[in-house]
Amino acid sequence: MDLAERAGSYDLTRFTLREMTLCGQAMRWSAAGATSMEEVANRVVCHLYDNLVDGQRGARACALVRFFKTHAYGALGYDLRRTAQRIMGGGDPPPEMKCLTLLGTAGDEPEWNSRKASRSHQAIPLPSETAVQEIPMLRHLIAQLGLSVSMVVKPDPVLLLDMERRTYNVFLVPDALGSPYIPAQDGFVVPHRVRSVMGFGGALPSGGVFIVVMFLRVPISRETADLFKNLSLNVKLAVLPLEAAVFARPGAAR
Repeated sequence: MDLAERAGSYDLTRFTLREMTLCGQAMRWSAAGATSMEEVANRVVCHLYDNLVDGQRGARACALVRFFKTHAYGALGYDLRRTAQRIMGGGDPPPEMKCLTLLGTAGDEPEWNSRKASRSHQAIPLPSETAVQEIPMLRHLIAQLGLSVSMVVKPDPVLLLDMERRTYNVFLVPDALGSPYIPAQDGFVVPHRVRSVMGFGGALPSGGVFIVVMFLRVPISRETADLFKNLSLNVKLAVLPLEAAVFARPGAAR
């Protein structure tokens, strides 16, 4: 039996509302027994990586799936603060500065299956709107989701309730090869046959933003991508009870 025939898999080449409903249920169940948001994030990315398939080839559709959350620099652990400092070139950023923090990762390469093995994406500092504008993929992702850069970098407490209640759009790059929004073309896109990139996310009551990004080996239409809009609410419901317990205890994280 190939992957496309396995129970619980979702064929992205024939993706319907039924598959989305089943996948959404799995996203909600990912919180069962979890003691940290990081634990849920890893379950989410592993489920998507293992179960989204290319029915025509009978193989996994994802090369890499990642779960990010914006997090205040001052609330990060020592290692993540050092990572953010290194990316910024030194100095000690203000504690309220947001960092796009990797919470979950699953992919083809061994180092893609532990956030601690990531060389440059563990904690991406977002010191200003200008800094975000200089990261093409992140800038494009924020715009397509329907977020504003200002609300990601420095959430306005007055607008938090409206921001948290909104339903956001889906990020889609239908043709990853040669796209100015997808970096590492020669080192990642080409060798791993990445055809498209899709992401979804939402806002949390604290003002934090979560984003799930999938690097796919199959082309994705806008119609299929729009079905994933429902997943953002399912993932949000799973992580919401764990906003005060973001990181796994030492020894529990992948």
